Amino acid sequence: MLTIHYGEMDGVIYNTSVFFNNVMSPEWLEDELAQRMIKSIDGGVVAGPNAINTRILGMIPPEKLSSGVKTLLLMRFMPEKIYNASNCGDNCAFWILKIAKMHDITINLYHLMDFGNGRFTARVSNTGEIVHSMDELVLVGADCLRGDLQ
Repeated sequence: MLTIHYGEMDGVIYNTSVFFNNVMSPEWLEDELAQRMIKSIDGGVVAGPNAINTRILGMIPPEKLSSGVKTLLLMRFMPEKIYNASNCGDNCAFWILKIAKMHDITINLYHLMDFGNGRFTARVSNTGEIVHSMDELVLVGADCLRGDLQ
């Protein structure tokens, strides 16, 4: 299940890019889901354990992947940690929901990420409420974010 916490929270890895660069394992890139996320978000094709061929940057090492892909890979392979998903664009939301179906993850957000028009299940830890759509999430999330600013 996906758990979302809006605003300040202890124990969050905020700089997911630096954390990824220090913990990433080349075996991660052998994973089919990881390869699909890299292709979807960064337009890259994994060419080897330390090489991704991208349409814009050419051949790059994993350390040059976008912060969104890095955060998704961390969620996939280190789900016990809490990550700042505000490092991700809305194009990562589909993948966050997919990962959350595989194992429980908690993300920290400072904005209302768009999880699309479909149904999903997420728990908002600020209130304990369970939501099943963006309409429900926007109402709860906006209240949480507004309260964090006061």
